[in-house]
This record gives sequence, structure tokens and C-alpha cells, in this order.
Amino acid sequence: MKVYFLVLSLFFSVGLAVAQNTVTGKVTDANGLPLPGATISVVDNESSTVTDESGSFSLTTSKKPPFQITVSMVGFTSQTVSVAGNKVTVRLIEEETLLNEVVVSASRTPERILESPVTVERMSSADIKATTAATFYDGLENLKEVHFNTSSLSFKSINTRGFATVANTRFLQLVDGMDNSSPALNFVLGNLIGVSDIDVASVELLPGASSALYGANAFNGIMFMNSKNPFNSPGISAYYKRGETIQDAAGINPFFDFGIRAAYVFTDWFAAKANVSYMEATEWIANDRRDVGTNLQSLDPNPNYDGLNLYGDEVSTNIKDVGRSLAALGVISPAAVNLLPSYNVARTGYEERDLNDSDIKSVKADFSLHFRPFKNDFEIILQHKLGFGNTVYQGANRYALRNFEMSQTKIEVKANNFFWRAYMTTEDAGDSYDMRFAAWNVNRAWKADNVWFGQYAGAYIQSTLAGATPAQAHAAGRATADSGRFLPGSSEFNEALARVTADPNLTTGAKFQDQSKLYHSDLNYNFKDMIKFGELMVGGSFRRYEMNSNGTIFTDFDGPITYDEYGAYTQFSKKLLKEERLKFTGSVRYDKSQNFDGFVSPRVAFVYSAGATKKHNFRLSYQTGFRNPTTQDQYIGLDLGPFALIGSAPDNLNRYTETRTVSAAGQAAGQPATVTLDGNDAYNNSFTLASVQQFSATGDVSVLQVANVDLVKPERVTAFELGYRTVVGDDFAIDINGYYNIYNDFLNQARVITPLYGSVTDLGPTSQSLLALINGDRRVFQVYTNSKTEVTSLGFGIGASKKIYKDYEIGVNYNHAQFEFDQAEDPSFIPGFNTPKHRIKGSFGNPKAFKNFGFNMNVRWNSEYLWQSSFADGMVPENTVFDAQINYAIPSLKAVLKVGGTNLFGSDYIQVIGAGEIGKQWYASVTINP
Repeated sequence: MKVYFLVLSLFFSVGLAVAQNTVTGKVTDANGLPLPGATISVVDNESSTVTDESGSFSLTTSKKPPFQITVSMVGFTSQTVSVAGNKVTVRLIEEETLLNEVVVSASRTPERILESPVTVERMSSADIKATTAATFYDGLENLKEVHFNTSSLSFKSINTRGFATVANTRFLQLVDGMDNSSPALNFVLGNLIGVSDIDVASVELLPGASSALYGANAFNGIMFMNSKNPFNSPGISAYYKRGETIQDAAGINPFFDFGIRAAYVFTDWFAAKANVSYMEATEWIANDRRDVGTNLQSLDPNPNYDGLNLYGDEVSTNIKDVGRSLAALGVISPAAVNLLPSYNVARTGYEERDLNDSDIKSVKADFSLHFRPFKNDFEIILQHKLGFGNTVYQGANRYALRNFEMSQTKIEVKANNFFWRAYMTTEDAGDSYDMRFAAWNVNRAWKADNVWFGQYAGAYIQSTLAGATPAQAHAAGRATADSGRFLPGSSEFNEALARVTADPNLTTGAKFQDQSKLYHSDLNYNFKDMIKFGELMVGGSFRRYEMNSNGTIFTDFDGPITYDEYGAYTQFSKKLLKEERLKFTGSVRYDKSQNFDGFVSPRVAFVYSAGATKKHNFRLSYQTGFRNPTTQDQYIGLDLGPFALIGSAPDNLNRYTETRTVSAAGQAAGQPATVTLDGNDAYNNSFTLASVQQFSATGDVSVLQVANVDLVKPERVTAFELGYRTVVGDDFAIDINGYYNIYNDFLNQARVITPLYGSVTDLGPTSQSLLALINGDRRVFQVYTNSKTEVTSLGFGIGASKKIYKDYEIGVNYNHAQFEFDQAEDPSFIPGFNTPKHRIKGSFGNPKAFKNFGFNMNVRWNSEYLWQSSFADGMVPENTVFDAQINYAIPSLKAVLKVGGTNLFGSDYIQVIGAGEIGKQWYASVTINP
């Protein structure tokens, strides 16, 4: 961190030399605020420069007055002005771009958004300044096609076109060209290592399949966040934000966010920048106490209570089996066993707030050196990004990420027709831990499971003999077993929790270790300067994953596991017909992963521009996409207690082993006291979970079904899209799109049950596997495979914006999404669509309502939808959210004041079953040199 502050001090100490024969001046916006990074160039001359942080510039030229200069900046209308003396002031007006903006992401080459062959959503610099959310990243939720899955106040996962949990491995996020995904988890951790609010230049989002250009994982969407270049945006900027979060479970808590950006152009060929930001807040506390445990006899209270956000109560056993074990040891009489019900009883759990301090901290820092050795756009960039802090992630369990760190280091060489970049992503789990394991092992620290259940059974028997009802006997059993329990907040509890969360052995601890890495290189060359009949580009990429969790996540107990992926693509585009009204784009990409066969992804798209001014643009595209199984799909080996996760790479099946205890009934039938299972048992000797549940309810052996789990392979999508964009007049923009996707080999996680002994193919009268199920000698595994059913999804969206009076602008958009599949073809398939069928969003604002004053408002509504994940299932209710902000510019201080709030007037709401409800947030901020 010291190097960042050293660089910042250099920016403050270096002066700017002023040459002779210069023109000096200042560039401001319509409100008089300085515009750093505006480009000033002399007409018909090579002389040019950019404005500094105060909007000032000094330009040397061989020309003598009078002559003309052009002043330009992204988001503003360029101006050409005459210079008669040696000083000039220029005021730029914000450009009315609407759908005429330029994007790069859709075709890897600059093009008007009107001519984009696929749907593109864009957040411009003006949109970023006007966002009603506390951060620009949170403001992405107001874009058409975007839905958030919120796991934490500081961890939001973007969902486009469905089939996404918090761990959205079907969505790709690139920051300055670097994949932001965690090397071990293979999904994006929000904006943990992204861009600060004052350094982001623009955001582009493609909501559909993009594998033909961007390879694996650009499956259901890809987002590009681009930061400001110090050559174009020099100067010092800073912001300070303070406010409160308000939630029913957590109460009212303060938060603050601070950031500083410093960029300086040292010479015509060298510039540098540094960013540091820090955020601190209190988590949206997860406090869902609904009972997800089995309660076959509808007892109240349920002795097998398993609260959704209580942990430790997942440890459950049949109390009658406990009695049988005690009788075998001679502790109780065989007759006493008959007093115990054949019913599962769970240990008493701890609330999530007891296991996690709920403090959120986020630090982002980056530093880059930029070189332009020639007087053109050839540029060399050296960049390092770092993000670390605390947050909460929800996967199969709830994880407290503490002092989690992720960094990226990049070298890039680029010009207007090519780029080559190589980067490394590293991560360190720090002091992160699994809250469910923390509760289990804190419980075991004060009383072992067998002792707790034994005391429960003994007290139940004694109470029953004394005439107690079953409910009273259960209460007496729990009170006796809970004697000596560490109470939350006590010194004993705190000490035990500290020991457990520092212990990476999941039989006694909860800490998970991860120091995985990702190495990536890609290149692209555009032949537009060599080939004139069309635009041809070629490119390729190489990636290496290195998993290093010391056996706490993956089966890498004997050292890191590595595997490679590579790909190559080409694209050709050409404008056809009279007046070049038809634009054709075709591309094809080949990708190969070390563990799977190669895959070819083609894309064909047409855009037709109608009307006298070519403002009516119709687009049609066909493309395919694919997604390689993630590192977890292939190499995870994690015992979560009630079930274990086993990746399906062929070599992983032998790497994962676990030892299970056989019941007293099983041992009495001649089975050993313990058995050892591995991944082959999970994939090759198991029943489907649904059939075992049906067998348990009916006793009908014929309903049992062998799982027949195939090893995982890449999933595929074929996508069709139609769209229309136009600008009516100069201020009424319309964008309509519809899509239809066909998914095959859909990557899926299935629950299977493996008997501890016997073969699942033998269900005869002497079947050992059947006996194992009856005795409860079985193990639940979550395996990774592909669905045998074809899944289809379709949707459409429409967005419109219109200036209704002067600069007062209103916008509205609607999205529809749905999916279909035949459950009978794959009864165990869990689609996890997790997307509302209907969504409506609206906005109303004016950045210049009157002098120096602006405002903006957003409203979002979604219909009820089903949430499915490995942690919990349930219905997410419909909700309406209203956000607003007002801002005031102070030109003399080069500052903007802003006050805003989110979820104003609304109740707490959820987006993820099991995560904390989202409350209200208000903030006040000041930004210097925005």
C-alpha cells in the first residue's frame, strides 16, 4: 500500500513546465465546472494537449494567431473555436447521444450502438454521475435486462436472462480487459476488485451469449467496465460519502465511503494514475428463522427444528437409534428403547449474527503506468489492481469472507488495430470461514454430538416414565442436553469461535484456505488498415487455472491442481446494398479445455438501417455459446455435513474419500463399524434422491431408481435474437428486443444417495443396499453432471426514453422472461432460473433543472419468482423499490454535492432466499473534480 501513497505524493509535487509560444485556456461544462481530460488540438497541425484537473490547458504550436482549435471530450459536443490571442475559454455542452453512442463490446470494434448486431446496454459517464444508487455498480440494477442477486450489502451478482444464483458462472465481467472472476470460484465477486466511482469511464453490457468472440463463460452475458486513461483524464479527484443503512434485523447503522484518484501526464509519452477507495458499513443481517427441517408428525415445537439462518441445528439424528446404541453399551435397558420415538432430533443452533460480526470493509487500490512512445495511439500499459475486505457469500453454505484479498497484474500493448494483454489473478481467502461449520464445531467444543444426543435420550426416557407428554419430554431432553452450552457473546463462546474459525480442519474447524491463481493472455488484430473490402479481425487466448486450497475446497491436499484452456477466433464484417444500409457480421471461435473436447462457436448477424437518415435499425442474430465446467464442477471435494460436494473430473473421483460410521443395526447385520466411500461410489453406486424419499414414505421398493450419473461436460446454448432501435426526432429513443435460447447438456447439480454397503443394482430379498437404506446407513452427495433434458428460454424487452420538456427526461423499460423443460425427462433436474417473469423500471430526472441543480429518480418492480439453490429454495415476493437523488454543483470549488436514498418508502425485501433482507440506505456525498 505504501507505493500507492508514494505515487500520490509525486503527483502533488511535480510541476508543469510552460513552453513559449503557447495558448492557455480553460474548458468547463454548461454549469461552469472544469472538465479535466478534454482534448485540445490545433486544426491542420499535429499539436495537441489535454486539460488538467482544473480544466486548464497549455498548448504549444508553431502557428501564430489567428488559428483554430478543436476541443473534444467523450459525452460532450466537440467545438471548433478561433484563437486570436494567447488565452481562450471554452464551454462544452453535453452531447445528446441517445442511441447514437459508440460501443466496442458487441463486435470488438467501435460502432454506433444503433448498428450493434446484438442487444447492448450502456452506462455513460453522465449516467454514472446521475445514478440514484450509493455506487455506480449498484446503479447497474436500473439498466434494462439487469436483475441483481444480492448476497450482501457489498456483494451483488448480476443476472441477465436467468439461470443464475449468487455464484453466477454464466456471466463474465471484464475490467480494463481483465476477467474479474475468482480463480477458485469462477464467478465475479461484485465490484470487489473493480473500478471506483471517480475512475469509471463507461460500462457496456451484452445480456446474451457472446462465446463466439469472448469464449467460455460469456454464456448468458458479459459486462465491460472501462476506467479512465490518465492521458485523457489527468488531475486529482476525490469523493467522500456518508450515510446510514436501515434494516429491521440490523437496526440503523452508519456507513462511509471515501476515494481519491490522481492522474498526471508527465510528458507527451508518459502518464500514470493511482486510485484508492475505502468503504465501511454494516451487513444486511440474514435473519430468516423459517424451519426447513423435517417434521413428519407436525410437532410444535419441532424437535428437528432447522432454522434457515441458524446453523448447528443441521446436526440431526434419529433418537431411537441413539437409544439402541446406548442399550448396546449397557447404559439403558433394551425395554427403555421402546419409550423413544423413531424421530429425528436436531442440536440447538446459533443465529448467523452470533457467528459473524456483520462488519463490512472494502478497500480497492490500483496503479498504472502508461507509455506512448510514438506520436500516435500506440500505448503500453502496466497495471496492478488490489481489492480486499470483508463480505458475505452464499453458496451451498453461508461464508464469512474475512480479510479476503484478490489482485490482478497486467501488461498490455495496444493501438487502434490490435491489442495484446497478459495478466495474472491471485486470491487469498485470508481469515474466511464457513458459518455452518463454525456453528457445528462450536457446539462440539462444549459437548460432543454423541454425548449431547445421549443426554437428550436419557432425559426423554426419564420424563416419559414420570408421566410427561411427548412435547414435555422433548423439552426436558433439550434442556438437559443443552446444559453447559456456550451462550453467544460469552467469553467461552468467543474463545471457541475464534479457535474454530482459525482451524482449517473441517472436522474441528471452519476456516477455508485458498491461494488459487489464474494466468491469462489474449490478443486481437484488426486488418482494417490493410483490407478495404470489409473488416477482418483475428484473435486468440490462453488460460491456466491453478487451484490451491490445501484440501479445504478442492481435492488438492497433495499440492496445487492445474489445467489449461485455449481458443482462437476470426470475425468478418461488411456493409452491403445501396448506401451501405445492410451490415453483415460473421464470426467463429474454437475453444479447447484440457479435460474436454474442443468446441466451435459460430455467430451470424445482420443489421438493416432504414429511413432517410438510417435511424430505424433492425437486427437479427444467430449464435451459439458454451460454458466449460468450473473448477468446482471438476475438482471440488467438500464435506458439508448433511451432504458432500464431489466434482466429476475423472481423476477427482479417486481423489475424494471419506469414512462413514455404520449404524448399530447395520453392524448387527454383519457390516463393519466404518466404511470408506469415494467419488466413484457417488457417481456409480447411488439412487436418485427423489426415489429414496418416495421409498421412505411408501416402503415400495419398485420406486427406487438408480441415479446413472454421467461425468460433466460443457453445456451448450443456441441463441436467436431480433431487435429494433430508433431515435424519433432528436430525443425519443426506442429499443426493442426478443430472444429464444435452446440449452443442451445444461450443467446441473444433482443430489444422490449412496448406500454405505451393497450394490444399487441388487434390490432382491437379500439386498444389502436396501438394508442400508432401511437402517439409515446412507450418504447424500451433490454431484456435477449435465441434464438430459433440453431447456428453452425466451424473453423480450422494450425500453424508451423521451425528453418531455427542456432537459426533463423520462424513461421506462419492461422485460419478460420464462423457461420450459420436461421434468419427466430428468426428474432430478433443478433449473435455478431465479428470475422474475415480469420486470418494469422507470426513471425521471434532469441534470440541469435549474442553475447548478439536478435530480434523478428510479423505480423498479418485479413479479414474484421461485428461487432455487443448493442453500435454500423458496418464493421471492414481488416488490417495488424507489430510489432518488438530488445534486448541486459548486463551480468555484469544483465540487458537486449529492444527497440520495434507496428503497425509499419501502419495506425490507429479499432477492436471494437465505440472504439478508435489503433495507433502506441514504447518503450524502461531496465529489471534487468529478
